[in-house]
Order: sequence, then structure tokens, then C-alpha cells
Amino acid sequence: MLPTTSVNSRSQGNGVLSPRDAARHTAGAKRYKYLRRLFHVRQMDFEFALWQMLYLFTSPQRVYRNFHYRKQTKDQWARDDPAFLVLLSIWLCVSTVGFGFVLDMGFFETIKLLLWVVFIDCVGVGLLIATLMWFISNKYLVKQQNRDYDVEWGYAFDVHLNAFYPLLVILHFIQLFFINYVIISDSVIGYFVGNTLWLIAIGYYIYVTFLGYSALPFLKNTAILLYPFALLIMLYLISLACGWNFTKMLCSFYKYRVR
Repeated sequence: MLPTTSVNSRSQGNGVLSPRDAARHTAGAKRYKYLRRLFHVRQMDFEFALWQMLYLFTSPQRVYRNFHYRKQTKDQWARDDPAFLVLLSIWLCVSTVGFGFVLDMGFFETIKLLLWVVFIDCVGVGLLIATLMWFISNKYLVKQQNRDYDVEWGYAFDVHLNAFYPLLVILHFIQLFFINYVIISDSVIGYFVGNTLWLIAIGYYIYVTFLGYSALPFLKNTAILLYPFALLIMLYLISLACGWNFTKMLCSFYKYRVR
């Protein structure tokens, strides 16, 4: 049975947090608690983080139902346990090293690639997307323009991480087995397989992102987050008609960046 928020944390039973409890629920206090747990490995629930990674592929709705439980028990939507971020970082490092091996990069080139993927592709782009989605959702999607109903920036970043993980596995792990022998070959089957993997990966990103924001009960019209699917499919069909090979372009870009 899940624990519930104690009524004693409310002042006079009127639903308003006391000053002491309100201080514990500020963004700064939540961020401090999250960062502090990064240095306490024993406090991280890696088993549960692995469960989330599995269900992000098989049933992402179940992952977001857990965010509802966290809101009920801890009064926040965003994760308070950095275990998922730690495991994602490990996945990112391992897959990037594999990418460097497949592309026949040297040690220092692989390190440069790793730094680029971690700080630009994942963190940099993630901060940008999370901030953009945080602004759009709070500005245009909240049902009631009230300070009691808003999307936490930390939750927006969690949604990005949730959506980024399947994309990472598809493009930086599954794709590795087909790059040298199929995808980068100058054939129709090469760019068909490569571009189809990109379609699946980015489509998964859009879908998991949509689930993340549609799970918030105070947001409206979240279906518009699925609209990029139309542009994605159009771009996919154009790429097949023109013979564009997205994976080959990515490999050339990575090799250029690590020179």
C-alpha cells in the first residue's frame, strides 16, 4: 500500500503548506536533494531504474503511472532519485565506445566523440528541449493559469531522458550491427534500413514525450505533441525518394567533429 501525504503537513487543514514544509518543496530544495543523492550510491534504486528502462520499450504508460504515485507521496512529478540518469550515462558511454569501434576511431577520437555525445547530443540538446517544452506547456497547455498548476522543469527534463533512452538504444546500439555491412553501403537496402531505424527512433521519442505530458491531469490539448509525426513521415518518404542516408551523414559528421 502506497504511503499518502500526511494532513499534519498542512496548516490548519486548509490545504496550504506551512512555511517549514513549503521550504522543503521549493525547486532549490528538490534540486539540492537530487544532486546530493548522486554521491550516495547506496541510496539509489538501480533495480527500479532498470525496471523503468525495460518498460519504456514495452509499456511506457506504466512508467508515467509511477510519476503519479510520486506526486501523491512526495508532492513532486520529477524524479528524486538519480539512478535512472546514472544508468543512462553508463549506457551512453558504452554505446558511444561501440560506435567509435565500428567507425574505426582511435582512442582519443573515441574520447572526443564521447564528450560530444554526452555534453552536446544528450545534455545540451536535452536542456534546450526540456526548457522549450517547459515554457510551451506552462504557457499554452495548462488548463488553469494558476501557480498551483505548472509543469516542473525537472519533470520536463525527465520526459526528455525517458524519450531519449529508446532513441539511444536504437541508434547507438541496435544500429551498430548493421552499419558496416548494410547501412553505409551505396545501395537502396542500405539507406532504407538506416532511415527506417531513424524513423522508429525519432517516432518513439515523439510518442514517449507525448505520453509524458498527457499524463499530467492539468494539461490540455496534448495531442498536438503528436503532430510532428506527419513531418517525420514526410521527411522519411522524401529521404527514400532522394536516396539520403541519414546514418551515413551522421557517421561523416562524427568523424569530422573528432578530427
